[in-house]
Amino acid sequence: MGRLTVTEPTTPAKPGFNLGEGPGRLLVWLYGVFTVAAASRSIVQMILDFGRAPLAYVLSAVAAVVYAFITYSLVRGGPAARKAALVCCAAELAGVLVVGTWTLVAPSAFPDATVWSDYGMGYLFIPVILPVTAMMWLRRAAQPQAG
Repeated sequence: MGRLTVTEPTTPAKPGFNLGEGPGRLLVWLYGVFTVAAASRSIVQMILDFGRAPLAYVLSAVAAVVYAFITYSLVRGGPAARKAALVCCAAELAGVLVVGTWTLVAPSAFPDATVWSDYGMGYLFIPVILPVTAMMWLRRAAQPQAG
């Protein structure tokens, strides 16, 4: 006859938590503020004096788009949004490091500052701290939570 096997019930792991909850809410807020700040700054600079420092102003506009996408991804949540936000945060960090180094090595290329100039010194270094913090949060959110 057949054998009956008894197994211990297992508690299924809960899927990753909502990206916009807890500390994620602060990230959403900070990215939202930086979206508005970078976009406002770049729009005003491009309208008033684009010829003075076009590279700096375009880089600030790019930063605003990156910040907006990350904000949207954090609010949207879910595995696909988390992965997209993680890639964007890595690109953001690379941008901050490249632009920050570039502004130190060749300051004449930047007659005016960008959001990422000097590693975000004009913004209390938040532009370099924010993507690192966000990537840590996103990686934590990807891990199943034990119930």
